[in-house]
Amino acid sequence: MAYLIAFLLCLCLSIVSTWYVRKVANARGWIHEPKLDRHLHTMPVPRLGGVGIYFSFMSVTILAVALPYYLGTAALLHPKAMIGLLGPALIVFLLGLYDDVYSLNAYWKFAIEAVAAVLLYGGGYGIHNLRLIHGGQALDWIYGLPLTVLWVLLITNAFNLIDGLDGLAAGSAVFSTVVVFMVSLIVPNPLVAFLAIALAGATLGFLRFNFHPASIFLGDSGSLFIGFMLAALALAGSEKAPTIVAVALPIISLGLPILDVVLAVVRRFLTGKPLFDGDKEHIHHKLLKRGLSQRNAVLTLYAVTAGFGFLSLVLLQQRRAIALVLGVAGIGIFLGVQQLRYQEFAELLSVLQKVTRRRQVLANHVAIRQAAERLRECQDLRSMCQILRNTLEPIGFDAVRFVKSGKNGFSSSMLQPMCYLPDGTWLFSWFAREIAEPPWELKLELINGSTNRWGYLSLIRMSNENPIQLDLNMLTAEFRCSLSGAIERATARLEEPDKSGEDVENPRTRGIAAGSMAD
Repeated sequence: MAYLIAFLLCLCLSIVSTWYVRKVANARGWIHEPKLDRHLHTMPVPRLGGVGIYFSFMSVTILAVALPYYLGTAALLHPKAMIGLLGPALIVFLLGLYDDVYSLNAYWKFAIEAVAAVLLYGGGYGIHNLRLIHGGQALDWIYGLPLTVLWVLLITNAFNLIDGLDGLAAGSAVFSTVVVFMVSLIVPNPLVAFLAIALAGATLGFLRFNFHPASIFLGDSGSLFIGFMLAALALAGSEKAPTIVAVALPIISLGLPILDVVLAVVRRFLTGKPLFDGDKEHIHHKLLKRGLSQRNAVLTLYAVTAGFGFLSLVLLQQRRAIALVLGVAGIGIFLGVQQLRYQEFAELLSVLQKVTRRRQVLANHVAIRQAAERLRECQDLRSMCQILRNTLEPIGFDAVRFVKSGKNGFSSSMLQPMCYLPDGTWLFSWFAREIAEPPWELKLELINGSTNRWGYLSLIRMSNENPIQLDLNMLTAEFRCSLSGAIERATARLEEPDKSGEDVENPRTRGIAAGSMAD
């Protein structure tokens, strides 16, 4: 009953206080102009909504501490425990409020948030135990404090980053606080449960004015305060959970803001952009680019937040299903990020694919070098063609075409297994169908010695589906020289009967269809 009363009181107080803050802000000109290209609103809107949330939340919290004291009943909330959490939260709220009014450098904001995180750790709210990797023993402060600061900075600024659409950050926070509340009921943890449900009520009351089209924004005072509170409550609410569940639970329950900030950091790192510069590539921006309206994009991300929350509750109830839960979350994230069409990740995936194919590239390079060695000893066309096929077919080529400079008088029977074509070229193909107009052809000029250029050989592909796993420079150096020598020796042998006075059949009178005499 106490939880329901706290929720309703915060809800009502938040509606009234947000309405009043909006009225005062409009009257005094405390509004947010759409100055940057990433701003989606077109009209000036007040951005002090965090004041209403903080006022309603703190009013109900102070009442819950003071009322049992005056009535002489058992206290639901202990003042010392509250100070350890709400003191640092006040610092973060004032930081956001100052930034809303005067604007503050990102480095100063991070520094002050880090100080608040240190105070939070000192007040007993932090990462004090990692049973998964520390054998159930208390974690030394030299590890626990940096982890706590990192977690607080991550979640606090994650909610600030997703505050880009009307109702997105506030609505996501409502889902997350409800999940933290339910987890605290199951674990149980009455203090965290009360604070979570009170924060849910205060945020939901504000959402009445913030859903599209918004008449007031959260501002940094609201997004930073909500993010900080959720960072602390998620840690405190899951600390009694077993082993890896205690680690995975807060991460999954706050999956959407964490995913957005991780994607932003990775994107900016890959493209060399400053990490703290804003852009129009966040998840909600991508949904808008896919054609969704603001309202539909927000509802879609509400569903994603609810899905993460559901997975976290499943994880708490079915602890043995952690592999399944993490697998479902991982697959969902992978498919979702693919749908967002981030070019940075498409390029990263391409690079990773090249790394995995490096072994095949290495094997192909070795095959080219070995073929160059064998070609240096080759004396006839049949052996040369066999070497070319054995080497080039596994790489992805389908045929070779040779053009000799100047006039030649070779008969079609002398060129086997090559075929003489009416256009004066020789073709050796292992492709299943006739070689007509190849979509891909690489021409290698054949050089006899250093100056005499006497023909060229073309490597032919009949498909562009699979990329060639080869550095093409391998074909232009040692391999080309060895091939030039092999063709010169083979054609020299073909010319020997001609010198002895034997008749030579005119090849232009007997054109042979491409590939008809291929092996």
